[in-house]
Amino acid sequence: MRKNLLRTGVTLGAALGLSLGVGVGVPAFATPGGPGVSGTIISQTTVGGTDYILRQITVPPGQGTGWHYHDGTLYGFVEHGTLSHFDSDCESDGVYKAGSSLTEPAGANHVHIGRNLGKTDVVLDVLYVIPHGAPLSQDAPNPGCDFE
Repeated sequence: MRKNLLRTGVTLGAALGLSLGVGVGVPAFATPGGPGVSGTIISQTTVGGTDYILRQITVPPGQGTGWHYHDGTLYGFVEHGTLSHFDSDCESDGVYKAGSSLTEPAGANHVHIGRNLGKTDVVLDVLYVIPHGAPLSQDAPNPGCDFE
């Protein structure tokens, strides 16, 4: 059920953005982590003081997003591959396979990294629900983990 809710939210976000004709095919304005990591904004719109941005992110094998946090909540859906997610205690807080959904809470107290420890690309569809004008992510230093 949660997966269906996420897909519905992502679809509604995309439909809203597409119906307003904004952001289609716009390149990402935040730089993802490691080499080869890419992101493309599919759709975006602003309602009130909140930006809704639908983005597809690709993480190649052996790469990661870099340590970061978000000023708003993110809702993700793994289209392809397996995402390994780690918190600032250097502990895994989830392994998400294709068809899985995840939520990343807002705030500097939720520093994390997503890593692709597999052999195929990880492809994520992510709905950012962030304050208007906020960056997609805020870089954070490695909290002392023996991996980046």
